[in-house]
Amino acid sequence: MLTDQFILDIARETINTESLAVVALTSQLSDGFVQAVRMVHEAKGRFIISGIGKSAIIAQKIVATLNSTGTPALFLHAADAIHGDLGMMQEDDITMLISKSGESPEIKVLVPFIQKAGNRLIALCGQADSFLAQSADCVIHCHVDKEACPNNLAPTSSTTAQLVMGDALAVCLLQLKGFTASDFARFHPGGALGKQLYLRVDDLCRLHEAPRVKTDSTIQQVILEITGKRLGATAVLNEDGQLQGVITDGDIRRMLEATTAIHEVRAGDIMNPRPKTIQDEELAVNALLKMREFQVTQLVVLHGDAYQGMIHMHDLLREGIV
Repeated sequence: MLTDQFILDIARETINTESLAVVALTSQLSDGFVQAVRMVHEAKGRFIISGIGKSAIIAQKIVATLNSTGTPALFLHAADAIHGDLGMMQEDDITMLISKSGESPEIKVLVPFIQKAGNRLIALCGQADSFLAQSADCVIHCHVDKEACPNNLAPTSSTTAQLVMGDALAVCLLQLKGFTASDFARFHPGGALGKQLYLRVDDLCRLHEAPRVKTDSTIQQVILEITGKRLGATAVLNEDGQLQGVITDGDIRRMLEATTAIHEVRAGDIMNPRPKTIQDEELAVNALLKMREFQVTQLVVLHGDAYQGMIHMHDLLREGIV
């Protein structure tokens, strides 16, 4: 029976083996990698990535990363390619074949058809002297000394290395294209990640009625406003509608601890004259950062100097920003 410590030792050895394989990739970067990046960047057609076995799974992930960062890419399984799907390849497309050995039967069948069609070929390959590497227009070297598998058989270090090289390729292309966070948001409109890049404070603030009282409002009026608007606070405005401060649930509790003559207290007496604010055009994720920085659960929202309403931590939770 394996002990807990032995299991942890195996896990650490696996991680260390794969991390060493990744570090070794830096020494394999060459003119072939640069040529591949420029070839894809300047291509008029699409970028088609193919592989067989575990390399095909890595190819799918690289395709997904490229598409999400502004480089149109398609996945083509090497086995399907030689059984009809090769018809998806167009004249100006560039193909990248991923293979550890570069000698897989499907790869050997596929390469001549790519060459005959006149498409340029990139090899992401672990063996520089392989059929694939020798046949390609350029080679991204991706050799690993050993797999993390104790039998040195199951693709582990090699697929990790392929994945990292694919990420390096995608990030280089991203930089060349000048791809920005705004571009990323356009491709990721759903989910928390996309919302962090496009959802603004005003989008959430306008979902609520803006709680407000005047500086001379009674405590009863303040409590009713906080309770009715359900944001845990209210803004305090002067006669001209200008923001003077904010009162929170906590301010009410502290006031009750300090005095029993609550009928004499007015909003201006207990308000915080330096409320934490945020502009309505800022990203909602910035509201979260401010709330964490100041350890508060709501912010007063302004448009310039004009009071617009409030944004609450619950708004960010509901949208999945937190």
